[in-house]
Amino acid sequence: MESNHTFFESRLGLGSGNFDIGVRKIKLLKKEVHLYFLNGLCDTSFIIEILEELVNINDNEYSSDQAFRIIENRLVHQQVSTIKNLDEAVDTILSGLILFLVEGEDSGIAVDVRSYPGRQPEEPDTEKVIRGARDGYVENLIVNTALTRRRIRDERLRNEIIQVGERSKTDICISYIQDVANPDLVDIIKKELNSINVDGLTMADKTIEEFIVNQGYNPYPLVRYTERPDVAATHLLEGHVVIMVDTSPSVIITPTTMFHHVQHAEEYRQAPAVGTLLRWIRFLGILASIFLLPLWFLLVLEPDMIPKAIDYIGPNEKSNIPIVVQIFLADMGIEFLRMAAIHTPTPLSTAMGLIAAALIGQIAIDVGLFGPEVILYVAVAAVGTFATPSYELSAANKIARLFLLVLVAIFKVPGFIIGCTVYVLLLASIRSLNTPYLWPFLPFNGKALMQILIRSSVPGAKLRPSIVHPQKPFKQ
Repeated sequence: MESNHTFFESRLGLGSGNFDIGVRKIKLLKKEVHLYFLNGLCDTSFIIEILEELVNINDNEYSSDQAFRIIENRLVHQQVSTIKNLDEAVDTILSGLILFLVEGEDSGIAVDVRSYPGRQPEEPDTEKVIRGARDGYVENLIVNTALTRRRIRDERLRNEIIQVGERSKTDICISYIQDVANPDLVDIIKKELNSINVDGLTMADKTIEEFIVNQGYNPYPLVRYTERPDVAATHLLEGHVVIMVDTSPSVIITPTTMFHHVQHAEEYRQAPAVGTLLRWIRFLGILASIFLLPLWFLLVLEPDMIPKAIDYIGPNEKSNIPIVVQIFLADMGIEFLRMAAIHTPTPLSTAMGLIAAALIGQIAIDVGLFGPEVILYVAVAAVGTFATPSYELSAANKIARLFLLVLVAIFKVPGFIIGCTVYVLLLASIRSLNTPYLWPFLPFNGKALMQILIRSSVPGAKLRPSIVHPQKPFKQ
């Protein structure tokens, strides 16, 4: 026992190095028993209840030869396991479990009494719906798997857990439905996760994404994030694999295409006709966020291309500041506002918005910094950006818009045509876990494309997406 205690003192800083790691020494059946625990991650009430039960052993049992078996049998908890080596014991303690070591035994007993600090499930700010569930994933992995289980009570739903990170040892859960998900996809994800060699996952799921999809400097998201259990459950039933990372309220859905990032839960909380209308309006907003500003700027540079019906397009007054500079300044100003809104405390955000509206609005126009039409079209493009359900996709579309603006400013019409062509070719060349990014547009799949353009009713949507290669193509 003393050698074990010395080991924990050196490895965990027990006693002097770490105030949050504790030990409780008791005598049971004439044998010394040590209890090791980590303050803050353990539920103290459970520990007290267990100790009370163990202390009563001295009054009811007398065989010291069977001390280990008796103690294990009297642990009043549903999750009790045996630990075989000290390295595993260290990981157990640091994960929030409590560890019992019995004098003269070569094994320890781990009891899961974890109680991680965190918040209660609440509706995600980025995926609000008018009607629908108000619960959302939180930073606790156990709570997140329970929220999914509540929606899919299928014995074939698998939640496999692994640890990643040499120092952080972060828990990661791989969720999939065994008889639906493609086994090759599951094996690839497991292999990628097990091959991660990193100190820690301080950025949680984002770090995992960069390891499994090798995104590099491609700005377009290759996985989908969601904080809604109903969205994750829907994708699980379609054959996708969901990756949950402890300490992160968002989960990773894979594989995904670009069209997965343009759908929102609100479409499925309304009637199919209303959902289809919402989807088309959202598509128009996304297209406007990419192409509206470059196209308007092109018509300003080439006024002969403007049809007579809309010949009023373009600035009526000349400005000392080039139009392209005005566009970039206004776009940058909106980015300033977005960042300021994130970093400004809530009580001050309203005042910040009023000041920003005055500076970038009428006053900026009056002093000649911006033209009225520049503000209008930049604002419409910004609204289209905010209408994009995926924040990662909206940021990538903004980069594409700036790229098109630069090409139009330099090459005019050829620049716009070449830029749009390169943009489509770039998207068509992207693959996420061997999944074409523009499917079902490229490669073309008519039935799947119609399901994206038109929100079909649930009774009529019996076919799972073929892109995930499900074992069962048809839904039950």
